[in-house]
Amino acid sequence: MAHGVEEGMAEGLAAVEEEKGDAGPVRRGVGVRLLVAALECLAAERERWALWLPVGTGAGVALYFGLPSEPPLWLGPGAAVGCLALLWLVRRRLAPAVLLLGVLSVALGFAAAQLHSLAAAAPMLTRQLGPVQLTGRVLAIERQPTGTRLMIGEPTVERLAPEATPERVRLHLPAKVTPPEAGTVVRLRAMLHPPAAPAEPGAFDLQRRAYFEGFGAVGFVMGAPVAQEAPPPGGWRRVTVAFERARAAIAERVRAVVAGSAEASVTAALLNGDAAAIPGPMMDAFRDSGLAHLLSISGLHVGIAAGIVFWVVRALLALVPWIALRWPIKKIAALAGILSAVLYTLLVGAPLPTLRSVLMTGLVMGAVIADRSPISMRLVAFAGIVTVLYDPEGMLGPSFQMSFAAVVALIAAFERFTPWAVRQRRDMGWFGKGVMALGGIVFSSVVATVATTPYGLYHFQQVAFYGVLSNMVAIPITTVWIMPFSLLSYLLLPFGLEGPAVTAMSWGVQLVIETAERTAALPGATAFLPAMPDAAIAAVTLGGLWLAIWTRRWRWLGVFAVVGGLVAPAVTPRPDILVSEDGALMAVRGAEGILTLSVASDGRVANTWRRRDGMEKPEDKAGRDVWPLAGVSLDGRLRCDALGCLYRAQGKTVALLRQPDALPEDCAVADAVVTATPSRGCRAPLVIDRWQLRREGAHTLTLSDKGIRVETVRGQRGDRPWTMGGRATGGTLTDGRTGAR
Repeated sequence: MAHGVEEGMAEGLAAVEEEKGDAGPVRRGVGVRLLVAALECLAAERERWALWLPVGTGAGVALYFGLPSEPPLWLGPGAAVGCLALLWLVRRRLAPAVLLLGVLSVALGFAAAQLHSLAAAAPMLTRQLGPVQLTGRVLAIERQPTGTRLMIGEPTVERLAPEATPERVRLHLPAKVTPPEAGTVVRLRAMLHPPAAPAEPGAFDLQRRAYFEGFGAVGFVMGAPVAQEAPPPGGWRRVTVAFERARAAIAERVRAVVAGSAEASVTAALLNGDAAAIPGPMMDAFRDSGLAHLLSISGLHVGIAAGIVFWVVRALLALVPWIALRWPIKKIAALAGILSAVLYTLLVGAPLPTLRSVLMTGLVMGAVIADRSPISMRLVAFAGIVTVLYDPEGMLGPSFQMSFAAVVALIAAFERFTPWAVRQRRDMGWFGKGVMALGGIVFSSVVATVATTPYGLYHFQQVAFYGVLSNMVAIPITTVWIMPFSLLSYLLLPFGLEGPAVTAMSWGVQLVIETAERTAALPGATAFLPAMPDAAIAAVTLGGLWLAIWTRRWRWLGVFAVVGGLVAPAVTPRPDILVSEDGALMAVRGAEGILTLSVASDGRVANTWRRRDGMEKPEDKAGRDVWPLAGVSLDGRLRCDALGCLYRAQGKTVALLRQPDALPEDCAVADAVVTATPSRGCRAPLVIDRWQLRREGAHTLTLSDKGIRVETVRGQRGDRPWTMGGRATGGTLTDGRTGAR
């Protein structure tokens, strides 16, 4: 293929030389040579082409979620069917077939996202409601340090029509109230409100997550729920309720055996998947040490559990010569590993990240059954396609991105280093092999940490510098101590004999907790960095995939994309002014780059702003750096009185009103006016008032000598099913005087 393309290019170059004279060959020659070299590399990597198919599927999903409005339902499926038809027509021509296959993968991802969105459609609350009486069935219970979170299904809500009632509601129950049992139908009084919109453009979108998880309202319970007479749940719901009750029973038995609330909550989380009950300071220690992934049941836990069952079953069957000589014990053990992964997932609540892990584990064990290599890039590619098609919205979350980044990076690294390691091990003694094994653990920790760090920065604006060190200690403890005793605990729980196994498991948990606390206490253990733009994480992802998928030297070109993406947050300006959705909270940037708030706050919005600004320990800044009630800020940018403040920077003046009485004067002198009340005919060039905030959500303003650039939540998200109606107006507003956007 490359040779034919090169011949065609040579003919075209000769024609250009005739027309353009002597300067043409020099100018065109470099480009042609680079293109030919790229095509030669591409042809030589033919065996790796298929690994880009899941990338295309993911690109289709990203394209769907990046649209400003909902596309016609026929678009994705129609494009996929059209690509299939064209692919059949050109199946004997390599280049067109390969191109169409790539387009088909994009169309499949787009269509899957469309259909997934359609299937998730359900009513969502659009305004605050309550107190109201609500009746429904308790589907799930999540214990937290401050109380209990209930998921209520099949709710009926007074003053709310059935067609407008969400299918599920998530409610917080105070700690002093005993939670009802899963499966119980309860009547209660609650305050309900819609899931929160992003605190600023680009921040975490709870409304989108709620839409796809199926709950259309959140709130809190007033008083104690009252159990109602009702038939038990039927069908599959009866199974899920039974497992939910089993998880609650596991937590109670762990608390009865393990002394210390922190150790008990972590031990219970590893057994039932409910990490919400872990105290806040303990969670902070796990995050700061890079061990937070151990608390969310993921591929690590599922893989370890399935691996232990695989080796135990295989060893037991091998002890019986008659069975070992006649039965395929390796395949039987692999099947047992798959079943154990499924049961473990049901016990921990079957969250979507764990379902993806079960799929990966099932594919690995399936490869063993089919006598194929259980660890390969093709296997990961297949798993990626299946998981993206199964849960397109989950692809946008940290769990999917970090887990696949780690797996892809590890397989790519070991593809390159395993042959060298095998040659080195041939002439080594037991000591050298032990050192090599230890080096493999260190190498795996480094690769996984480096691969997942960009996604931690993108989603959490946080990096744990000692994550490699802490994981080198905690993962072996989890693998050889905690998980084996957790499996033993499962076996003994039905007989009430789990006490010794749970106690032994808690000893390993204590070591992991101590590792987390000691690592988090080290100087400079963690740092917060400014939010990474979407384009930056896309560049990092594509650059990393380029490095991992290709095998020739041109793969190193991916380094440029990775470095460019990582540098982007440092060169991307953060907004000068932030305004919350209701206008009750505002923030401005001082001359030194530090945000100051209009009022003291440690709420969700304020801490999101601080964290996305790269502020160290955002929660510790609550109550500090607040606007003056009257007077001038130290840098002179902010001048305040009882009616409001004037912010001046980059030659622009923005009025931030506290009282509507300031409107007449500020509208006459300011380049922009921000108020939580109606503007009532304000003629300033740019006005953001109550109605604008309600329509567009939270705002950010970036000042420059060219104008004021305004970004909004609705402008960034568009008009989609999960944005609760409204019309998107685009991502920016125009400064009427300068024409800047």
